[in-house]
Amino acid sequence: MSSTDSLRRIERAPLSAAFTRDGIATAIAALLFTVIIVSFRPFQPAGAELTGDGGDIVNQLGFGSLGAVSIFSLLAFADPRVVRSLVSPSWALMLGFFFLSVVLATDPPAAMRAASFTMIGIITMATILVLPRDADSIARVVIFTAVVVIGLSYIGLIVFPHEALHTADSQEPEHAGLWRGVFTHKNIAGPVMACFSFAGLYLFRRGQRWWGAGIFCAAMVFMLHTGSKTTAGLIPFSIMIVVLPSLIGMRLGTPILFALAIIATAVGTLGIVFIPPVKHLAAIYFPNLTYTGRTTLWEFAGEMLAKKPWTGYGYESFWGTPLLLNQDQPFDRPWDIRTIVHGHDGYLDIAVLMGIPALCVAVYTFLIAPLRDYMRIPARKENIFLGDFFMMVVLFTALNGFLESFFFHRGDPVWLFFVLGVLGLRQVSLRPIAVRRPG
Repeated sequence: MSSTDSLRRIERAPLSAAFTRDGIATAIAALLFTVIIVSFRPFQPAGAELTGDGGDIVNQLGFGSLGAVSIFSLLAFADPRVVRSLVSPSWALMLGFFFLSVVLATDPPAAMRAASFTMIGIITMATILVLPRDADSIARVVIFTAVVVIGLSYIGLIVFPHEALHTADSQEPEHAGLWRGVFTHKNIAGPVMACFSFAGLYLFRRGQRWWGAGIFCAAMVFMLHTGSKTTAGLIPFSIMIVVLPSLIGMRLGTPILFALAIIATAVGTLGIVFIPPVKHLAAIYFPNLTYTGRTTLWEFAGEMLAKKPWTGYGYESFWGTPLLLNQDQPFDRPWDIRTIVHGHDGYLDIAVLMGIPALCVAVYTFLIAPLRDYMRIPARKENIFLGDFFMMVVLFTALNGFLESFFFHRGDPVWLFFVLGVLGLRQVSLRPIAVRRPG
């Protein structure tokens, strides 16, 4: 065979590969991932409030289409065994509590509409995980989504500066000049860029060094301009806890350090409100430690939870509802709880909305089960690299959940990344990630 014929065959291969069954599945996964992270209302600060309120036709049609495409793709392109492997008893129980909270909501139809967006998000992330058939396909999905999301966010700073930046005439003028890109708030943009930085590290470790380094640097620069000090501190911490033990041949160290970090953060946040000895010590040594007034919210939420500890108040039935709008506001309370949209602690919000039993199930499903899955990851290079990526995402978002509330929050990109990490760890622990052979 002549060298010219060989060259032509090599040039045609990538194009023809894109129209194979696996190529189409990979393309669908990349588009789903990109669309759900960017959302159907990019560069719109009010987008979060519009999602799932039952009156926004753009989000209704958009998320409905996402759900339909995801379900069709699962049936047409996914391996049924892989799909079934993502289903676990703990997730089934967790979703059972979730739907019970919808039934117990003060406005069940409205809660069901919001819950449908949440379920579509979960189904979409599961679809993104199971469609790619090998490591290279997974990498293509990650690269496409990262480039589009980060690229649009940077372009927005130039083309839509009023929307891509916090401004002085917004509801939070203190954030003026901070970047938020396509997202509704810097507190979403920062964590999302953190997750993309982990994706860049994953690509770099598996040999795609230019893509990996470029995505990592672009995401980190953007994240630093969101002004999120917590995110900036958690990124190197998450990388160190996951990658360092693996490099020195002590992967058992990662789950141990993960557990210690979660416990320490829980004690250092909620503990100073609900654990008397810790509260006493904090009052002595850190009298001004309030996490920007969050401890006031946590105290109030704890008092209200004590009235309904078993079932909570129902999904979408506490923060921002008439129940709180009619509450008295003491003059010395740092934050007005009547205008707060969430409790700034995802774990406490699960308890308030769904009850303490649901919180216990969530702790197992979201924190303990991923550690078990991480330790079950086969000793294969692609599984380890991908598992480390998912573990960094889970650790970072789980720690972030102590200061922000995103669990079961419709199409919140941080929640979606968390679901991707938790389900992804289960996937890489149950099957070897295929490697495409050249030839």
